[in-house]
Order: sequence, then C-alpha cells, then structure tokens
Amino acid sequence: MNDPELILAGGQVVTADGVLDGGWVRVSGGKIAAVGTGPAPTGPAVDLAGRWLVPGFVDIHCHGGGGGSFTGIEVDQSHAAINTHRAHGTTTMLASLVSAPLPDLTKQISALSELVTDGSLAGIHLEGPFLSAARCGAHDPAILRPPEKTAVQQLLDAGRGAVRMITLAPELPESLNAIRQLVDYDVIAAVGHTDAVLDQVVPAVEAGATVATHLFNAMRPLHHREPGPIGVLLEDERVTVELICDLVHLHPAVVKLAASHAGTGRTVLVTDAISATEGGDGTYELGSLPVTVIDGEPRLADGSLAGSTLTMDVAFRNVVESCGLTVPAAVAASSTKPARLLGLGDRIGEIRQGLAADLVVLDADLELDAVMKDGTWVTEPN
Repeated sequence: MNDPELILAGGQVVTADGVLDGGWVRVSGGKIAAVGTGPAPTGPAVDLAGRWLVPGFVDIHCHGGGGGSFTGIEVDQSHAAINTHRAHGTTTMLASLVSAPLPDLTKQISALSELVTDGSLAGIHLEGPFLSAARCGAHDPAILRPPEKTAVQQLLDAGRGAVRMITLAPELPESLNAIRQLVDYDVIAAVGHTDAVLDQVVPAVEAGATVATHLFNAMRPLHHREPGPIGVLLEDERVTVELICDLVHLHPAVVKLAASHAGTGRTVLVTDAISATEGGDGTYELGSLPVTVIDGEPRLADGSLAGSTLTMDVAFRNVVESCGLTVPAAVAASSTKPARLLGLGDRIGEIRQGLAADLVVLDADLELDAVMKDGTWVTEPN
C-alpha cells in the first residue's frame, strides 16, 4: 500500500511535546504533512483505534539479522539484515562491523559505503579493532591493535564519509590522538570494550568521545573505589549511553538505574543484533568466531555473550514493561536521541511536520502492528 496522501487517525500519537490522545498524522509525499488532535482531515484514512503511533526506530549498533551479516561483502546479506530489522520498526540504522585485519575491514567498509550512498544505511559503525584484549568479548584478541593514526585514516578513507562511529578502548596507545582525529572528521568516538580506569577515561571524554558502547557490557565494572569507565560515562553530561535491553545483557534494575540517571537526553537503546536474529537457534559466525544460539541467546564456546537476537520493537517494549520507562521516554531512547546523535534530527526521529514519514504502529500491549518507511507501508496495520 503506497498512498500519496494518507491520514492515520484515532491513535495515541507520541510527539516531542507529549502524547496526543486521539491524535492524527497526515502523510503526503513520503513526509509528515501535518500532526494534530481532534477531528481528522478528510481523505484516505487508517483508523488506529487507540493504538500507539511512534517514530521509526533508529539503531546505531547492529551487526546483522535474518541470516545476513554486515561483516561480509555480499550485498544480499546486508539487505537481508536491513529488511529484517525494518520489518521490526527500525527505519534507520548503522551497520556495525567487528574486529578484523585492516585489509578485510577496508573491503567491508567499501562494500557497505555503497549502501550508505543509496540510503539503505545511515552509516557504518566500527566496533574494533581498537579494543582491549582484556575485555574483547566476541572479538578475536589476536586481531586487536592500537589506533595508530595511519590505521584509523585507512579505515576512514575506505568509507569515503560513510564511517559514522568508531568504538575504541581509551587505555590503548595513541587513543587520545585517535579520538581527536575522529572528531576532526566528524566521526563519533565511542568508548567500549575497555579495561580502563577512571583516570584513563576522563581524558578520552575531554578529547571528544561522546558515546558509551553498550554501557556495562565488555568494560571494567563499576567499583566503589575505582569507578572505571562506567562511573565516568554514566556521569558525564556529554556522553550518550547505549543500553542493550534484551533483559539478558542487563538486569532490568540496571537499565532503570542507568536510564534514570542519564535521562532522555543521553539514553539510547541498541540491539547489538547479529545474523541469528529471526534465524532461530543454531550455529552462526560473528566475524571469525563461531557462535551458538540457544533459546535466543548467542554465546561463544566459553559462554560469553556474542551480540544478541534482539529487535528494536522488543527492546522498546522491554524498557517500558520491565524497566519502568514511560512510552515517551522509550521513544526518545529509540528514535529521537539516536537520530540527533547522527545529525539527522531535522529529517527523522520525531513525529513532526516536515520530517520523513517513518512511523511505527504499536498495539495497546506495545506489540508491533505496522511499519511505515518514507510514507510507504513496510508492513500494513492489522
């Protein structure tokens, strides 16, 4: 269904100013033409009958889905991942790559940059290889390396502007210079997979690091005598914190604690999803490492978590139902804040006149009902 103009009426429309009960949205030409409450304009209409209408989700940390992985160079695999997550409401996403030798990474980046150019992806996120071997998680420690200037530049050049975020461990040699290098190229510097102590993280934030890659996971834990990275990243108002809300990576109480402290201006939900998402239990690969999925949980042979099989609609529901956030706060964390972080707040991330008609319909139980991308239904309302 692709209507040049369509009215979505009778829903609970979540805007930046609050929830419009019985609100309506007029979609025209792929954009949000008007938003209001009360009697809806005349024209082709869909009755949302009390359902929620929220902006399309924005995922800044995703490795794959639907059997497809971004770590290869096959475009079909990338499209499988994009389409899988889009059907779950993610209308904008970064493609996350895992640690690999530089020649392999440059090939992967070059292939993905074509999908950034055509608008299928909003950019590329490099989760490695500039990570700590002590907190490597599902990254091959033999591949990890310090972020020397020439290595960082090689990866940036391969993307031709498509690389939007790089995660690194601030305790590694040359890390502060690398952060400044990324800032100069308008690339987000993220802190993650780190064993750093507080005194190594503070200079990283001062140098321009502004994101905590999946806070708590794959980093030195918070300790009352050595706060480590968590103490800095959660406290500093300049830092946005990623949270994986699959209720496996983080206990709901921890999600609630972090989100309440960081607030709606600094909290971002991410999936960290891998190719196994929507693929069922079995054996998969994440980069060069084998991953076994049992009951939806991807793990390495040693039992370590290796990404997730999470989708953003489930993360949204979890953070409301299990972690105590309000629906508007969940919208901020899943759409508005990540859109602004990527510099796309004037195009996506809110239900506001003039922005792209990227919309998600949720039922009263916050179960996914429909997804719209640029005014076209990806999945239609029931």
